[in-house]
This record gives sequence, C-alpha cells and structure tokens, in this order.
Amino acid sequence: MVNLLDFTLPELTDWMQQELGEPRFRAVQVWQWLWQRMARDFDEMTNVSKACRARLAACASIDWPEVARVQESRDGTTKFLLRLADGAEVETVLIPSESRDGSRRWTQCLSSQVGCAMGCTFCSTGTMGFERNMRMGEILGQILVARAHLGDTRPDWPILRNLVFMGMGEPLLNLHEVMRALKSLNDDKGLNFSPRRITVSTCGIEKGLRELGESGLAFLAVSLHAPTQELRERIMPKAARWPLDELLAALKSYPLKTRERITFEYLLLGGVNDGPEQARELARVVSDIKGKLNLIVYNPAENAPYEAPTPERVLAFEKMLWDRHITAIIRKSKGQDIKAACGQLKADQAARQSAPQSTP
Repeated sequence: MVNLLDFTLPELTDWMQQELGEPRFRAVQVWQWLWQRMARDFDEMTNVSKACRARLAACASIDWPEVARVQESRDGTTKFLLRLADGAEVETVLIPSESRDGSRRWTQCLSSQVGCAMGCTFCSTGTMGFERNMRMGEILGQILVARAHLGDTRPDWPILRNLVFMGMGEPLLNLHEVMRALKSLNDDKGLNFSPRRITVSTCGIEKGLRELGESGLAFLAVSLHAPTQELRERIMPKAARWPLDELLAALKSYPLKTRERITFEYLLLGGVNDGPEQARELARVVSDIKGKLNLIVYNPAENAPYEAPTPERVLAFEKMLWDRHITAIIRKSKGQDIKAACGQLKADQAARQSAPQSTP
C-alpha cells in the first residue's frame, strides 16, 4: 500500500490516472486535502466521489509520523520526537518569534535523514551514526504534525512561516528526496511556501550544491564552524574532506537571486574556535563572498567534549567581525532547558530506554 504523502503532485496525477482511471483534476483535489486541509482519512475528502475514496482506501494510505514525545521550553520552543512507519525516530523543532503586529509566528527545523553520516564532533546526531534517508512524505509529514499541533489550519494566512532544513542529517546527502520535498513545498496548490521562507543548511557537500542553487527553491546556509582547514578537520572531519578553499571557491560562484545572501553558520565552542585569531581569519575567508554570519553559542549536551564560550568572548568575537565590515548576528539560543539542540532529545530517549529498570 502506497503512502500518498510520498507523491509529488505530478506523480500523484499519473498514479491516479493509471491506477484508478481518475482525471487530472481529481488528483489536485486529493493533493489539496492532503496538504492544505491536512486530511488523515479519505472519508474527509467530501468533494471527491465516494467511489474514488473507496478505491483510494483500498490501495493507499495517509501516513503521518507518529508523535512519540513532546517537550516545550519556557521560551515556547517545542521539540517533537517522531516515530516513522518502520520505527525509526527523528526530531523536529518549532521555534517561536513575534511579528511586527505582536502576533506569534513560528519557524520549523526539519530533519532530512535518520541519524547522520557526517560525525561532527559537537553534534549529538553525529554520535548516533547514519540509519537511512528520509522519504519526501516523511520530511513533509513533519510539517503536518507541527501545523496540527499549532492549530495552523489557514493556508491563506499560516502561523508557521519559515522552514529550515537544519535538523537531523545532511540534506545534500539526501538530495533526491530533499529536492522533491522543496518542489512540493513551492506548489501553490499545496503547502505553498515561498523559496524566500525556506533555508537548506549543509556542512559542505560538493555534489548537489550547484543543483540546489540553480533550482532557486530555497536559500542556502553553510555550517562553517571553523575558519581554517586544520581546525575544520579536527571538529568536522568528514565535512573537511572537501577542502575549505575549494568550498569557499564554490560559494563565490553560487547562483544567488537579487538581495539573496548565503548564511554562514558558525558555532562558537569555548576555547576552540572563539578566539581573536579565529575571528580575524574568519573575516578574511568570508569577506569576498556575498553572505552574512550567524554566530551560535554552543548548547552543551551531557558528557559533551566542548563547553559554551563565555559571554565576553562571544561579544568580542562579534565585535571583531563588525570591525572588519562583516555582518554578524548572535543567534539567540532557545530551548536550552528541553535539549533542543539537534539530536539531543533522541539521545536522551535512547538513554532512558537502555537504562536498567529498578525493581520494587
């Protein structure tokens, strides 16, 4: 039985024509029920004929990820541990912000793989290893779960406004499914997200970088975290297999729209990459790339090999960049009280399950 969430609209149209003998407009109706009205049962599709609904129910399903655990921070950040159909678990996070009119809006951090093969030394997901790629329906299913949680049922004025592929996994190592997800997100008959509201973050994967840029389907963020090849090899050993100078050269020629800039993510690790020497070198290597810097203060996990930098070092690092005419913003850390950093909730859940049970 196929999960309809795994079809793009053209794929759903072809499948319904070939398998069910339904006209093209019927697929559009079903697609809108799936993504705009968030139907979980074929009987909800009231403008689809009963005969078609019965045929759909006989050979297809609508499978959302199952919510295994939810944690909400004091600041409103909400983290979900989701269980997929085969039992694999991934995380997604909702991050609140206030719009100019004072109303609350949300950004969602999406996972693209179960686990991660990159093994970055500061990342909880990296310690888990890689299990498998996520399918398009699993990637976009995270959005359905989040919207249902928020009661976000108005496609014409959604409160979930921005999406960032910065959760578990390296998106460009699941390029096929991520690109299918991006095309579906951009479809105005479905979730209808503007490319300007979607960001794909990569730690630097040569294959697929230009394809993403030429698609125009999302903004690009690059997890840099080190200004030299030597330091990158130390804290991001697998990402550093693509030499830093080659990555930077590729970013200089990356296709950008008007007013679009590449975002560099730089995680400040106490005593590792947060000193004045690193700030000067970072300013040098990004100065001729059309971009901006997000400075992220490390959120330590239990038994982590790194510490958070002091507030004084964070502010000094930021000032050195601004003094060198580099746009740098300290990204406010949210959800620290609920293990909101990537992979921390899943790691905590695994530890709970493996802990010996006390007997009465």
